[in-house]
Amino acid sequence: MSEHVDTQLKALDRLVGTWKVTGAAEGTVTYRWMEGGHFLIQDVDLGEGASRVKGTEIIGRKRPYGSDEPSEDIHSWYFDTNGATLAYVYQVEGDTLTIWAHKKDSGACYRGTFSAGGTSVTGAWEYPGGGGYPSNMTRMS
Repeated sequence: MSEHVDTQLKALDRLVGTWKVTGAAEGTVTYRWMEGGHFLIQDVDLGEGASRVKGTEIIGRKRPYGSDEPSEDIHSWYFDTNGATLAYVYQVEGDTLTIWAHKKDSGACYRGTFSAGGTSVTGAWEYPGGGGYPSNMTRMS
């Protein structure tokens, strides 16, 4: 295994901890590193109205078995209690977190801004044609 530090992946370290989510869906999400530091795990517990969903997301680079070359983008795979399976691409540039639905530059994405102290992320999901909804996080721990 390479000793190279993946600075783009490590930029997601700002997410580690438990966050209160507000907006169209409300609840908590918790981010933690998987042993080895190659994957960030998100545990999701969100509700929208009377509907509640729990899920797990694994975030990291694709690396085929036997290959030392990771994917250029940081991908994620999400699974939840409703049977949904979703894929995203994560990107951090400065204080901006972008989570692309399916693939980078797909047109559907979450774009949020970290506060100066890293205690909140304010943003919204955006969809082609102008749809979307607000989604903000406040650090609990």
